[in-house]
Amino acid sequence: MPNPNRPPKDIHSEAFLRELMRRQLRLSAACGATFLLALLALPLLNYWFPEFMSRRVAGFTLSWLILGVVFFPFVWLIAWTFIRQSISLEDAEVREALEGDAAPDSRRSD
Repeated sequence: MPNPNRPPKDIHSEAFLRELMRRQLRLSAACGATFLLALLALPLLNYWFPEFMSRRVAGFTLSWLILGVVFFPFVWLIAWTFIRQSISLEDAEVREALEGDAAPDSRRSD
């Protein structure tokens, strides 16, 4: 429900764009951190747990299975999540701006 006391949001204003960019930067940082964690985890697991990572699974060592089979779908999942969340953030900002524009109309008593 629109808030009649809230002024309409100008989607071309610096504040609107700054807020959207701040939210998208937070999303980008989270996706980037997740990717870096996955990227750095494999060498660290090989270093700290060499016996575990050298186990054979489906004819491959676990290390190669993770690198060759699991890693790429994981990266695609991160990318898919980023795109979906980014579009969702933009849609939420547009909805908020439209609700702000609708607020003055809701105060009319025709």
